[in-house]
Amino acid sequence: MSQLNDEMLTPPEVARRLRIKAERVRDFIKCGLLRAINVASPLSTRPRWRIHESDLLAFENSRSGGQRPKQSKRRPQNQDITEYF
Repeated sequence: MSQLNDEMLTPPEVARRLRIKAERVRDFIKCGLLRAINVASPLSTRPRWRIHESDLLAFENSRSGGQRPKQSKRRPQNQDITEYF
């Protein structure tokens, strides 16, 4: 059971790893983008989130981007007008 706790991360630990604020990590959890477990007691009014390492990796993989889309060159809408810069 102690091995399971070694693999669990708190929102501030995840935030440091991703170089974002802990509040943003909690927002990802609330939106359902990042899977987490609430380890607070049932009588607690405040959640205590723990994120499993594999869930963080899945989140990172889902958010990874590919190549930038190529920007198209803008053409003047009216071919009869010449603009000078």
